Amino acid sequence: MFHPLTKAEKKMRVMGIDPGSRCTGFGIVEEIENDLRAIHWSSVRNTPKHSFPERLKRIYDELMFAMKKFRPDVVAVENLFYAVNVKTVIKLGQTRGVTLLAAVNCGIELAEYSPLEIKQSVVGYGRADKNQVCNMVAALLNLKEKPEPFDASDALAAAICHIHHSGLQQKIKLARR
Repeated sequence: MFHPLTKAEKKMRVMGIDPGSRCTGFGIVEEIENDLRAIHWSSVRNTPKHSFPERLKRIYDELMFAMKKFRPDVVAVENLFYAVNVKTVIKLGQTRGVTLLAAVNCGIELAEYSPLEIKQSVVGYGRADKNQVCNMVAALLNLKEKPEPFDASDALAAAICHIHHSGLQQKIKLARR
């Protein structure tokens, strides 16, 4: 049953994004009075038949659409990680670039977290595998089914990570007063 928010209730809506040129996951998580709820999750899937610029445009367009539709307060993006293949890092950097551009063009605040920070925040272990992250995301959001693909569950994890971090930051600010 839907009920309007009272002034005492605090609400935050965060869009998490796990950028990738083949598959970019995104998910929207809302926090109302310490209760987390998944609003939506999906992924932008590209195929090798698309040129790389076409992939970037498709990712940008779909993220812009989702940002305008779901109107998050903050976008939490997974940061770059170490990789051996230089070409892969460059493509991931370009994919992150269109992700950041979409958020900035929508006027949405950005937050960036490393994969280690996200896993630590959600699972409690920075080296957790994708299955562990997916299972914990499903548990934290009280989902009946696991969010798929892993890119979408990773994106939801990024959103949850930001909610955890922003709550901690608020407590630190209050403690300093």
